[in-house]
Amino acid sequence: MTPGVDKIGRLERLATWLDSRFLIPGTGWAIGFDSLIGLIPGIGDGASALVSLYIISQARDLGVRKRTLTKMAGNALVDFILGTIPLVGDLFDIGFKANLRNVALIRADLEGRDRIVPRQS
Repeated sequence: MTPGVDKIGRLERLATWLDSRFLIPGTGWAIGFDSLIGLIPGIGDGASALVSLYIISQARDLGVRKRTLTKMAGNALVDFILGTIPLVGDLFDIGFKANLRNVALIRADLEGRDRIVPRQS
């Protein structure tokens, strides 16, 4: 198995738990702990940002290119800044899913350079 595949799988599971683990009944929308933690004023968005920074640091350790890391940081920053706006930020978080976006960027960056084995369908 190519190095990094296990790490990316763990990051994908973490991102799923953060962004889309729970289905809101009757809506078809999925939320995760990022949305739920974000409801805690002053603490939630900061805690979510720390987890996003962890994902970015793991991407760096995997050898993701700087331009991809910059895109990931932008996603995390947008998620953090808009997440601080009461209600609007929470609704934005449901649709934006920065962590899933960032893990997809990791996978695309590494697959594009044949650094990992593509996900099996």
